Amino acid sequence: MYQKLMTTLVGLTLSGAVLAAAPQQVELKTTMGDIVLELDHDKAPKSVDNFLGYVKSGFYKGTIFHRVIDGFMIQGGGYDEKLKGKPTNKPIPLESSNGLKNVKYSLAMARMGDPNSATSQWFINVEDNAGLDAPGPDGSGGYAVFGKVIKGQETVDKIKAVLVDDKGIFQNIPVVPVIVKSATILKTPIQPKQ
Repeated sequence: MYQKLMTTLVGLTLSGAVLAAAPQQVELKTTMGDIVLELDHDKAPKSVDNFLGYVKSGFYKGTIFHRVIDGFMIQGGGYDEKLKGKPTNKPIPLESSNGLKNVKYSLAMARMGDPNSATSQWFINVEDNAGLDAPGPDGSGGYAVFGKVIKGQETVDKIKAVLVDDKGIFQNIPVVPVIVKSATILKTPIQPKQ
C-alpha cells in the first residue's frame, strides 16, 4: 500500500513538473493578422506576470500599435484608437539582465527613462537591436526581453511596413490604426515552427 501511494505521489509530482514547464503563450488578434507570443517565465517572471495580468483583465483589447519604426520595433499596449492612454498598474522592476537578448521577433517591456518604469506597454523587435540589451550604452540598464513571436512573424512584418506619420506628441504612429482586437492566453500551446 505504502509503495503504491509513493508511486502515485511521485507520478503526480512529475506530471506537475511537466505541466509547469510548458511555456505560456498569448495570442494577439490584430486588424492586420494574428501573432502568437511565447513567454519566458523562468528568465523574466515579473515581466511575464505583469503582462499576463493585463491580458487576463482584457486591458489590451482595443489598444493600438502607437509607435512603428521599420528597422527597429513596433510598440503597443498603452493607447486606444483615440490616442487616449489607459490607466495602468504600478511599474515593475527592470529584468533586463536575464540573458534574453533584443533580437528580431523578441518581445520586450517598454519603459520611460527610469529603468523601473515599465507598466503595460511592450514592443516587438523587428531587427536585432543589441543596443537595447543590458547594460545599455548609456548605462540605462537596457530593455527587458520576456518572450518572443513564435507564430505570425508575417503579421509583424506587415505592421512594421505600414505608413506612419507624426500626430501631436506621437511620432511614427500608423496613419491607419493597427488595433489589437483581443489578447488571450492559449489553453493549448502551439509548437513553434523550426
